[in-house]
Amino acid sequence: MPAGRRRRIWTIPVGATLLASSALCGCGAPDQPDIPDRAALSGARSLADVGGMDALVAAAKAEGRLNAIAMPEDWANYGGIIAAFEKKYGIDVTVENPDGSSRDVLRALGEERPEGEAVDVLEVGMSQAQEAEQQNLFARYTVERDGAVLETRKDPGSAWYANYGGYVSLGCALVHVKECPRTFADLLKPEYKGKVALNGDPTQSNSALAGVIAAALANDGSFNDVAPGVEFFRELTERGNYISAQTSVEAIKDGSVPIVIDWDFKTAEYWEELVNDETQWVVQVPVDGVFSAFYATAVNSQAAHPAAARLWQEYLFSDEAQNLRLQGYARPVLMEHMEKEETLDVISAGWLPKIPPYEPGDPTGDQLAKAKKVVAEGWERATRRAG
Repeated sequence: MPAGRRRRIWTIPVGATLLASSALCGCGAPDQPDIPDRAALSGARSLADVGGMDALVAAAKAEGRLNAIAMPEDWANYGGIIAAFEKKYGIDVTVENPDGSSRDVLRALGEERPEGEAVDVLEVGMSQAQEAEQQNLFARYTVERDGAVLETRKDPGSAWYANYGGYVSLGCALVHVKECPRTFADLLKPEYKGKVALNGDPTQSNSALAGVIAAALANDGSFNDVAPGVEFFRELTERGNYISAQTSVEAIKDGSVPIVIDWDFKTAEYWEELVNDETQWVVQVPVDGVFSAFYATAVNSQAAHPAAARLWQEYLFSDEAQNLRLQGYARPVLMEHMEKEETLDVISAGWLPKIPPYEPGDPTGDQLAKAKKVVAEGWERATRRAG
C-alpha cells in the first residue's frame, strides 16, 4: 500500500452532490408530512407504507434514537457511516456490544427489554441471517434500491440484505518471516510453524468460518463440501503452524501472530497503523482459495424505533453510505451498479487488494448453513493439540 494514508474514521460531507442520494435528503419540503403511528411504522414493508421518504425521515427524527448492536467503529467504516447518519438526520445512534459476534446479536434479539431498549438494527453473517429469518426475528422491509441488489445477496421476502463484503486474504508481517505466503498450500511450509492464525473461532465467527471455506476451495472442496477445509486446518495444527490466538495490530507487530487469515477489508485496514513502521505488512488474496462473502443487515421485528430502523436501512444502500464502506476497505454490495451509474468513489476503490481472476461465485444460504454445521462438528477435534 502506498505510504501516506492514515487510519481514521472516514466521512463524506453531507452536501456532497456526487455521493449523496437526493432521495434520502428529506429536506426542503414546505409542509411537515403526516407521521404514521407506531403500529403502522412497525408493520411498514416499504416507503409507500409510511407515505414516502419525507414521512419516514420525519418519523425517525421524532423518535430521535437508533439502537444498533455489534458495529465497531473500525469494522467496514461503521464509525464513519454512523457519524454521517447522525449528522444528516440528527438521530443519536448507540451501539451495544460493538465487538459482539453474530451469535451474540441473535441472542440479544430474543431478550425481553424495557421499553425503548430493544435492538433496532443489526448485521450478521448471511448464514445467521437465514437462520434468524426462519425464526421470524427480522422485520420484512424492502429498501428503495432493492432492484439494484443481486438476488443471491438478499432474502426473497426482504427480511435481510447483504450490504458489504470482502475476500478471504492472507495478511503477513514480512519482518517476522522471510517470505510471505501466497497460497493456502504455502501455509503448510515448516517456516510458518507457530505463525498462522484465524480471526476467531469458526464455530462462532463468520470471518473465521470464511477462512475454513476458502481453505476447502483450495483443497478440492466446494460450497457443498467444506470438510477439506477442516482437514486442512487439522494438518496445519499437526505441523504446529496453526495457532489459536487473538489477532491485533499489537500481535502483528510483536510477532506473536505474524500471519493472519481474515477478510481483506480487515487485513488491508491494518495498513493504516503499520504503514510507517518496520512491519512490512503484505496483503494478498490466495490464488488457490478465492472466496468472497457478504454481511447482511436487517431490522429487528421488535425494534424500539421502527422508523429510525427503516431509515437506517435506506441510508445503508445510498451511494453515500456505500462509498463510505469503500473507505473502510469493504466492498459495497452495489459496487458494480455504482460503477455503471458513475457514482462510485473510484479513488477509494483503487485502494482495495487485487483479486485473482478466478471467482467461484456466492454460496447459497443453505450451503452456508451446511458448511457451518460441518465445521461445528469437526473443528475442536481437528485443532486439538496432542498431549
